[in-house]
Amino acid sequence: MNPKDLATYAKNTWCPGCGNFSILNAMRAVLAQLDGEGYPIENVVLVSGIGCHAKIVDYLNVNSFYSIHGRTLPVATAIKLANPDLLVICFSGDGDSLAEGLDHLIFAAKRNIDITIILHDNRVFGLTTGQYTPTSPKGFKGKSTPQGSAELPMNPAELMLVCGATYIARGYTHGIDLLQRLFREAIVHKGFSFVDVLQVCVSYFNMYEAYNKRTYEVKGNDTGSFKEAQRIIRSWNYDGGESPIPLGKFYEIDAPRLDQAFLGARPRDLERNARIKMLLDNFI
Repeated sequence: MNPKDLATYAKNTWCPGCGNFSILNAMRAVLAQLDGEGYPIENVVLVSGIGCHAKIVDYLNVNSFYSIHGRTLPVATAIKLANPDLLVICFSGDGDSLAEGLDHLIFAAKRNIDITIILHDNRVFGLTTGQYTPTSPKGFKGKSTPQGSAELPMNPAELMLVCGATYIARGYTHGIDLLQRLFREAIVHKGFSFVDVLQVCVSYFNMYEAYNKRTYEVKGNDTGSFKEAQRIIRSWNYDGGESPIPLGKFYEIDAPRLDQAFLGARPRDLERNARIKMLLDNFI
């Protein structure tokens, strides 16, 4: 499949320079590639929340569902449990998942359900024009905090590590090759996959200069080690300081999944069980 086949007629309304364009292009390329490798596009379902990020499903010609604010993961969980054969991918903002939807994010990771979540982490509420979010650095000045936020930021990758996610990575929208690789790995991973994408909002919190200077790709790390992943993730804690910012895959393990517990409830299994029951009834 050509990635252009996944384009739609919808007019793109993101601001020029928005990091969402990179996420869109990376995801389009990955889904087109996977379609030719045994992951047909008709078996992919996208779920988005509320925010600038959510428009991505308008620009991808793929099965999709708009959820309400912070509720991407309950919807995605229901879809996955109803048909575990589907590839379910969530797009969510840092405000969407870490404020309104934090409880759902924690439990999805704890359950290790086979869902991928792409966090559009611009560290600001862009759609509502510049309020601080759980990942905004201390001192962030916006419409809701004109004197500067007094709160320390949350590190979503560390939160996901301690909550049980089995694939954790961080990308940056100025690194399209790495972003594509991480998206592909996350989607094909069996378990709860979390990709924190530093997605710059040029209108309300332009971090391109800082990220360009400080980001680097982690290589050769032991991705099966909890302690190693924790050490790398904690090396930058969203503190607004000048520490280097690691990118790449931090953690990946295999563990039991919630969707495995419901395999017998798939529609095709129910049909098979009904046929077996009918045969037994006729035999008796």
